[in-house]
Amino acid sequence: NSFSMSSIPHSGGSAESVGDACKIGVVTVSDRASTGVYEDQSGPAILQFFHEAMESKWEALYRLVPDEQPLVEQTIIDLVDAQGCCLVVTTGGTGPAPRDITPEATQAVCQRMMPGYGEQMRAISLKYVPTAVLSRQTAGIRGKALVINLPGKPKSIRETFDEVFKSIPYCIQLAGGPYIQTKKEVVDAFRPPADRRGP
Repeated sequence: NSFSMSSIPHSGGSAESVGDACKIGVVTVSDRASTGVYEDQSGPAILQFFHEAMESKWEALYRLVPDEQPLVEQTIIDLVDAQGCCLVVTTGGTGPAPRDITPEATQAVCQRMMPGYGEQMRAISLKYVPTAVLSRQTAGIRGKALVINLPGKPKSIRETFDEVFKSIPYCIQLAGGPYIQTKKEVVDAFRPPADRRGP
């Protein structure tokens, strides 16, 4: 399925959810998409995931930026500090090419790194392609928000994000962010029983 950013609503979730409302930053890092050489397919794939997986009320703030480290850093800082996002998801710019700077930008703006996310995503992707080891994607905490690098291709995004998202709501909860509720049939997010809200 191919979607465009204009064809997908940038918010969703249910008012009936026991989860808190949350803001999510979606950042596509791509020289070519940002200059209009081709349409961004990765941002829409991430939005589609949230529509399918999130029960909590959510709103996405979308940014499309070139592979310029200062710009990627400023974008993440703005989304967390000024816009109040509890989660910033980047896509693109994680490989070994000279202009792949998304992991460096992420590390520069996070106080603590969460390397387990990159390790888990590479392990998942290795089942599909041997070049998964070329990915340098990582994740980290800025304030009370999680910043996580996803792959650049829509197919790889869904292969990895559907799996790693199982731990993301609890990570954000432990960091002091909102309580995010998922749709169990899509992503059964894990929390210890003592940290769950009823029903």
